[in-house]
Amino acid sequence: MESGRIRIVDIADELGVSTATVSNVIHGKTKKISDETVKRVQQLLEERQYIPSMAGILLAQNNSKIIGVVINDHEKYEGHTLEDQFISASVNALAKEIEQAGKFFMLKVTDKWDEIPKFASMWNMEGMVLIGYCEQDYKKLREQMHIPFVVYDGYMESFGNLVNIEVNHFDGGVQAGRYLRSRGHRDVLCISDNNTYMDMERFMGLKSEIPNAELMVIPMEQEARTIFYMEHLREIKKYSAVFAVSDYYAMDFIQFLKSVGVSVPEDISVVGFDNVRESEKFVPALTTIKQDNRQRAALAVKMLNQLRNGECSDKNVMLPVTLIERDSVCDVKMHKE
Repeated sequence: MESGRIRIVDIADELGVSTATVSNVIHGKTKKISDETVKRVQQLLEERQYIPSMAGILLAQNNSKIIGVVINDHEKYEGHTLEDQFISASVNALAKEIEQAGKFFMLKVTDKWDEIPKFASMWNMEGMVLIGYCEQDYKKLREQMHIPFVVYDGYMESFGNLVNIEVNHFDGGVQAGRYLRSRGHRDVLCISDNNTYMDMERFMGLKSEIPNAELMVIPMEQEARTIFYMEHLREIKKYSAVFAVSDYYAMDFIQFLKSVGVSVPEDISVVGFDNVRESEKFVPALTTIKQDNRQRAALAVKMLNQLRNGECSDKNVMLPVTLIERDSVCDVKMHKE
């Protein structure tokens, strides 16, 4: 044992097995090792805290193979950031792609951008994926971090060790508007908690197909949002369809309508954005704009590798979206029957 650090040979000597056996258990090569021996080795590794020692060795290397994923703990999530359906789907896709690439996944949730460089440095990360921060935050991070990083929907000109991957928000709005127009809808309301960046692009896409479409900015906090809907119920009922800028807001809105006796889609049709898993199981199943989380995650990991190797030339990437037709929209004539 050197300087208090547990070595493979120490574990092997204590158990009376070969160093090859201990090494194979550590690396998951256990087909030719008895279950009892595997269990004994694993228990002693844990007792002697061998794995943390290996983590220290890993962190000391030039290439730690650790990719950090950092999510903005925005107030709209009300302390439940990782429970948000879009966020959880994005994190799940990234975790799978990072593991498949032979890397280690590490997650952090914070609303403080200045914690991110410290997080990256502490774990000697080889790259990061950032989700949900504003343009100013990304600019500051670009100045302070030397490792490559990918941002989701960054809304900024990317250069250096930074790549911005976004989906075509405007076209998503176009597809929603075109579909609603094909079903006879002309009076369409768009609901969003802001009038900037990607939400505004989605609304403008909708408006390009339905010129009479209007935007209603709703509260982020759920209780305040319910009160807001109640206060504006008469106005809301004037529209035959609503385009929500996220599936979360779409399903939340439908639940409110049900609570006040308004039927979907018979009274008001609803379209969402994201195609989270719950949207298909929801009643009625939600018509929505699909963005492919797995595709974006795979591209993020690929571009981090390209940035690291100095091979990435395209620093701003836009991915397509697709309308998924389900049960939450009906023809406008049905609303009048």
